[in-house]
Amino acid sequence: MNDQHIAAAFDRDLEAIQALLMKMGGLVEAAILDGAQSLETRDLELADKVRQGDRAIDALEEKINEEAARTIALRAPVSRDLRTVLTVLRISGSLERVGDYAKNIAKRTSVLAEMRPISGADTALRRMAREVQGMLKDTLDAFVQRDAALAEDVRQRDHDVDQMYNALFREFLTFMMEDPRNITPCMHLHFMAKNIERMGDLVTNMAEQVIYLVTGKMPEEARQKGDDTSFITEAP
Repeated sequence: MNDQHIAAAFDRDLEAIQALLMKMGGLVEAAILDGAQSLETRDLELADKVRQGDRAIDALEEKINEEAARTIALRAPVSRDLRTVLTVLRISGSLERVGDYAKNIAKRTSVLAEMRPISGADTALRRMAREVQGMLKDTLDAFVQRDAALAEDVRQRDHDVDQMYNALFREFLTFMMEDPRNITPCMHLHFMAKNIERMGDLVTNMAEQVIYLVTGKMPEEARQKGDDTSFITEAP
């Protein structure tokens, strides 16, 4: 097989892998939005759909890993081609983790459905989730278009997500101090908010991988982190 045929075969393999990544990204975007909506509307059927849907996300990551390993073994890509395959692997790994966070939100929805509502919290969390979903959509577009500027824009928007999280954290503290009955629901809501904030971090990492893919370099300037509650950890 001559070099031209090898290049054409690699391109076909890469297109197939990237199509799987886009499918996976679409499922994760839907999981983010559906998870937040299930909380706001207390829709337990939708929450269960998110939980069950995580299996398809996991299966796609496994398929991408298998196809990427096969492509590397058969085609022995180098330089930019190898960088592309490695970027796909890293993005799919981050997508799988974002899907896990969406599943965690859906799990807590069934618990919160039995508790007293906290005024404005559900809507604020959904707004935060929509921001992260928008960042993810733009990151996937940046990957397809090889658009480093769009990826950098996503990278900077993570600060907005952090600020939204900080504001919610302070609101939850206020609610808990005002009435001890708010403590348990506010703790669940806080863990949900933290999950969304971590989704934003993962999407930002994906955007940085796109910048690396396009430019060959990781961003040198450290992005500004706006989460000033990092001493708080997630319950197991």
